[in-house]
Amino acid sequence: MTMARYSLPVLFGHALSGHRHWPRALRCAESKAAYDALIVGGGGHGLATAYFLAARHGMRNIAVLDKGAIGHGNSGRNTQVVRSDYFHLPSSRFFERSLRLYEGLSRELNYNVMLSQRGKINLAHSPHDLEVLRRATNAIRMNGVDAELLSVDELRRLEPALNLRCRYPIEGGAVQWRGGIARHDAVVWAFARAAGRLGVDLIQGCEVTGFLLERGRVTGVETTRGRIAAPRVCLAVAGHSSVLARRAGLELPLNSMALQAMVTEPVKPLLNTVLLSPAIHVYLSQSDRGEVVIGGGADIFHSYAQRGGLPVLEANAQAAVELFPALSRLRVMRQWAGIVDISPDTSPIMGLTPVAGLYLNAGWGTGGFKAIPAGGETMAWTMAHDRPHELITSFGLERFTTGALVDEGAASGVAH
Repeated sequence: MTMARYSLPVLFGHALSGHRHWPRALRCAESKAAYDALIVGGGGHGLATAYFLAARHGMRNIAVLDKGAIGHGNSGRNTQVVRSDYFHLPSSRFFERSLRLYEGLSRELNYNVMLSQRGKINLAHSPHDLEVLRRATNAIRMNGVDAELLSVDELRRLEPALNLRCRYPIEGGAVQWRGGIARHDAVVWAFARAAGRLGVDLIQGCEVTGFLLERGRVTGVETTRGRIAAPRVCLAVAGHSSVLARRAGLELPLNSMALQAMVTEPVKPLLNTVLLSPAIHVYLSQSDRGEVVIGGGADIFHSYAQRGGLPVLEANAQAAVELFPALSRLRVMRQWAGIVDISPDTSPIMGLTPVAGLYLNAGWGTGGFKAIPAGGETMAWTMAHDRPHELITSFGLERFTTGALVDEGAASGVAH
């Protein structure tokens, strides 16, 4: 890993000096007057796009602009789940590519992203639920992605603390064994450091306030640090996509709302998998620090507030305790919210826009984290070739006028 460059005496010397002499983790950059490409948004998707542009397409005169600090948006406010068990083929192909990239990400970026493929399980609370899972599992397997059904006895062995006879008794489940979690801040830092090593400028505290347009083409952006010229600009700002796109004259079919989650105090290993119950509307996993991570559905009202609320905390806690009664003895340590942008068919919006040179990476709803590697890879290819990558041709903005929707409500309509 990256620390292997230092000898033990050097490491001890840095530690005993109060950590005052460590080299900077990221190269500080001041904005230049012009770049070949700009990425607006310093989260996972923006950083991954910049990295792949530099690593795969040889574009080194690139800048990532963020109004705050990198990773302080949704990339630092999520529940870290990675998986590819989607229903429709376009979604399945895209997320399977992303999961395969995750499986090699630590080696490619020389940074441990702490991928833990512990398995992700959907629970069925009725015979009808189980039949729906059976059909979905068959479709997922036909798409070439791993998935299988689990009996009640298999669930009992996998999760001994699970309350199988809860208010809505559990009838079985479906699992993708390659699903799991990755450390969200590690993913951000991995892409940031890798992009920085390739010469990408990471400019924090630089808010984009408008766009420079000439004859229907973007020529740069207005920022709080002045104008920056670029013939290619990509928006990767998650819940604020519609706000920023409007400044370029685009109206996006997106609704932004808060998605809340929370963690308990740390305990010894209790949960062995990532567990999702659509009926009770909760999902749980246990972090590498021992905290139990609990999430549920997005708020029902539109908002840009990155904070939690008592009603959602109560609902998530009640659902979690219903599945795992032992959790009732734990204290909640933190609660937070990310701002998700949800499209009418709950699938992303990626690719070109009616404004030439302006590219869009948005509409991830509750599933943006698992899409980071493939999102960056395909957007970089799209920007380099000025046409959509084959994996995202179904996710273009034009589908909302042609009617060719990719309705993934069943796979991504519940927070996960």
